[in-house]
Amino acid sequence: MRILHAICSADPAGGGPIELVKQLGRVNRESGHSIEVASLDAPDAAFLRDFPLPVFPLGPRRGGYGFSARYVPWLQANVAKYDVVIVEGLWQYHSFGAWRVLRTSWIPYVVVTHGMLDPWFRRKYPLKHLKKWLYWPWGEYRVLRDAAAVLFTCEEERLLARKSFWLYSAQERVINLGTASLTENQDAQESEFFSRFPHLRGKRLVLFMGRIHPKKGCDLALEAFEAVLASDPSWHFVMAGPDQVGWQSSLESLAAKLRIANRITWTGLVKGDLKLGAIRVAEVLLLPSHQENFGIVVAEALACGVPALISNKVNIWREVQSDGGGLVAPDNLEGACSLLKLWVELSEQQKLDMRECARKSFEKRFEIHQASTTLLGILQELIQSRTSSWHCSDYRAVPQVPSD
Repeated sequence: MRILHAICSADPAGGGPIELVKQLGRVNRESGHSIEVASLDAPDAAFLRDFPLPVFPLGPRRGGYGFSARYVPWLQANVAKYDVVIVEGLWQYHSFGAWRVLRTSWIPYVVVTHGMLDPWFRRKYPLKHLKKWLYWPWGEYRVLRDAAAVLFTCEEERLLARKSFWLYSAQERVINLGTASLTENQDAQESEFFSRFPHLRGKRLVLFMGRIHPKKGCDLALEAFEAVLASDPSWHFVMAGPDQVGWQSSLESLAAKLRIANRITWTGLVKGDLKLGAIRVAEVLLLPSHQENFGIVVAEALACGVPALISNKVNIWREVQSDGGGLVAPDNLEGACSLLKLWVELSEQQKLDMRECARKSFEKRFEIHQASTTLLGILQELIQSRTSSWHCSDYRAVPQVPSD
């Protein structure tokens, strides 16, 4: 198959969506499929230099919506080269532009929502939700309605998506995603991490990894660390991730107020072996998120045998809990504290058992080859269905953009 991923940005600081594109793209290319990416990035963006897939940067995008005048003409001229288009995420011009070109085309498109329809955003940001409502009926509603399929990464995400907007229509499919097996280079990855942060050798590490963002519950993580672990000097907290909304300075002030500033290491964005090293040397991953669609870092932690201490707003919490690969609690301070208390109260054997359960949970549910097989099966089914429904002899003609 010839697959095009359409995404707002290929910047790794964007977190899960682009990471999943890279992971699935690598596996699918190994299986003989052609995988390319169209983004709204500026052509000279530094992060594109080492991007592992062929990428067409069609920006620079303008404004918060990410409009680029080059995007639709490029799709119109090139989309007939592909068998299917995967639209990664919503609320940016890449999704609406894809709909403009593909809604009347023989080429099917699918949408991966990446948790962007979670009703948490409606509750947390009511004014932003109202703005989205004004846009929804003529924008993203039609993007979802006309997609060959809308893909959700777990059943919880599918159910939550129905609660954000009453005007909703989608051909829903659930596909578990994940990450690659992480069995190689463990010693080298750990060494790279400690060479960058030598003061952490010999410490018991709690790891937060993800964007520094209010939805991630970073403040809860800091307060829980102070309440439960600060009295034991062997514990240290690693906050790993980019500060996308300018919140880190406030969190650093909170840490100073809690008198734990010297017990926290802020790494910024970590990638590659440094990122995997940070996971491997951690005793636990702590993610008390208020909203988390899938949590690719949770799958990565499980792959490394690191138990995941997560809130019940991480949409794969049921899977983690049922497999015994971690602990689950509500997304509040009491819940975050209980996660750490329960962990330190476990016996050494219980901790070893949980680490083994974490690895088994990953292999059972979140190993990327399983996700690839499921996704490719869905795409092939949709392609065959769309092709058989087109009877005109010139069905590979370049699609024209209809008037709106």
